[in-house]
Parts: sequence; C-alpha cells; structure tokens
Amino acid sequence: MKKVFIVLLLVFAVGCSSKYLSPTHDTTPVTGDETDFAKKEVVEEQVYMGDDEGEISSETEALIEGRAISKDVLFDYDKYDIRPDARPILDSVASWMNRNLGFNVTIEGHCDERGTNEYNLALGEKRAKSAMDYLVSLGVSSSRMGMITYGEENPVCVEKNEECWQKNRRAHFVILE
Repeated sequence: MKKVFIVLLLVFAVGCSSKYLSPTHDTTPVTGDETDFAKKEVVEEQVYMGDDEGEISSETEALIEGRAISKDVLFDYDKYDIRPDARPILDSVASWMNRNLGFNVTIEGHCDERGTNEYNLALGEKRAKSAMDYLVSLGVSSSRMGMITYGEENPVCVEKNEECWQKNRRAHFVILE
C-alpha cells in the first residue's frame, strides 16, 4: 500500500510541474513516414513549451501558421502542370515560407498506381518540380526547398477508383526546421 501511495505521489508531482499547454490544433506535419509518432512527441515537447506560464513560443506560432501549407496540390491524370485550383494553395505556401525564413520545405511528388514504377517515379519528380518552380516564381528561394519522388509508393488512398486515384496524384509539403 505504501508503494502505491509513493507511485501516485510521484505521478501527481511530475504531472503538475510541467508548463505544457494543451494544443487547440494538431500542428504535426503529415509526412507519411514511419517515424511520425516519434517526431510528433518531439514536436509537441518543443512546440508547447514557452518561457513563461501561458506563453507560446514563436516556433509554435510558425508551425501553427504552417497548417496553411498542409493542403496537397492535386494533379490531373498523367499531368504535372499546375491546375488553377492549386494556385491558392501554392500562394499560401509561398506566403508562409516568405514569413518564416527559419523553415525549409521538402516537396514530395506522388502518383496513382497506374503506370510503371519508373514512369510514376519520373512523373512524381516532375510534379514536385512544378510546385517548386511555382514557389520560386513567387519569391521563395530554391535553396530552402528540396524534392523527393515517391511515385506510386505512398498512396493516401488504396481503393481502385477515380476519386481515390485523384487523392494520390499530388505534391505534398513537409516542413523542416
């Protein structure tokens, strides 16, 4: 009984001593990576700890604003040109990047499952490059952006229909510090 009381006392003491502020929004960048869970824990520790009680760090504010770049740019079948509905998304990414110079972005190019692996890898690269070129045209330095292609390897939807394939034909943005 004494051990249980000591354990409960320690849990209570540790739980009351932190300056953790509960988040109002999920600010974890979605990367599709296996290590997202570990990254999320690190981000939460860094993000919600301010210098004083009730303060949110500037890094937190930048990541919260970074939600503006959490939307994917979608592409038409077998295309890599920027669609009119993608321009507002890319405009918000450029605006965010120009305000937050301490952050870089990796642009991931993705495809649906149709086509060969080699073709889809090349098409994914062209999609990431199109998004990058558009951002450069809006004043974002190319040195702050990287590209990677996944082709068809990391789908967000696995059903075999046009609605699902459309979700997979995308450029996805990952925020880096």
